[in-house]
Amino acid sequence: MLLARVIGNIVATKKNQRYEGASVMLCQQISPEGEEMPTTLLALNAVDAGVGDQVLIVQEGWGASTASTGKPGAAIDSAIVGVVDYVDLLKDE
Repeated sequence: MLLARVIGNIVATKKNQRYEGASVMLCQQISPEGEEMPTTLLALNAVDAGVGDQVLIVQEGWGASTASTGKPGAAIDSAIVGVVDYVDLLKDE
């Protein structure tokens, strides 16, 4: 799983029928402390996340496919499966 921030929407006028009704989001990977990392990726939005939200992304074909479309077997690499309220880190000792 990856921690990321949604930074934009992807608009597709035509897409595979398995993805009808699903939105695709542009996401920037972040560290647990909230710092931006150099990786950006596209992910199907399975939880109605919006721009600015911190999210959990699964990058495993079966899990991403099932979580985002409800149908196993769709060709999906990444899916947003959770909106993060906050990250609670242990303090340095």
